[in-house]
Amino acid sequence: MMEEDNFSPEERAAIYRCIRERRDVRRNFLPDPVPPDVLARVLAAGHAAPSVGFLQPWNFIVIRESATKEALHAAFTRANAEAAAMFEGERAELYRSLKLEGLREAPLLLCVTCERERAGPVVLGRTHQSEMDIYSTVCAVENIWLAARAENLGVGWVSILALADLHRILAIPDPIVPIALLCMGYVDHFAHKPDLERTGWRKRLALDDLVFEERFGEREKTPVSG
Repeated sequence: MMEEDNFSPEERAAIYRCIRERRDVRRNFLPDPVPPDVLARVLAAGHAAPSVGFLQPWNFIVIRESATKEALHAAFTRANAEAAAMFEGERAELYRSLKLEGLREAPLLLCVTCERERAGPVVLGRTHQSEMDIYSTVCAVENIWLAARAENLGVGWVSILALADLHRILAIPDPIVPIALLCMGYVDHFAHKPDLERTGWRKRLALDDLVFEERFGEREKTPVSG
């Protein structure tokens, strides 16, 4: 490997910091617009994601208009009421207290889609796992999320919406699958812990409990965290 291909310790530390401090942001968006050059860099990061068969199945819908945001918020409100009814007791009460979207507050929304038929019926790498194009698009979402964090932009993934509403509101043709609706914008601060951990919805799982050796369920002889 050429020495110039290596990351310096400082560059490596920055990447790990970006991963560690990425947050799912739903609140505290500032009204400042996202500059075009910053958005271009973030979208380029998404477009640089790995894709099976070099399919590059993604498209990016940039949303700024208030009317579109209001329509998406109305769809979220309907879906969120349905979701709240699925929980009971204290869990339902906690659910209703959570801030789960920032569709109206964020200056910019981004919908990432997957065009499953882009490369035809037979695609290298999808011959036995047809969903790999979906997973590739999710890699683009993660690239966008990390690039946005490096640009000091908050991003929140809003998944409590019916796909039919996304198709209708954003005029997405039926063969194309909406993968992620993201809120994006500058924020006044990034939380030290994920919101759902901070509010007590779930705790972070221990890495050592999730790593197996050779076969599922067989523990590593040496804990990965120590």
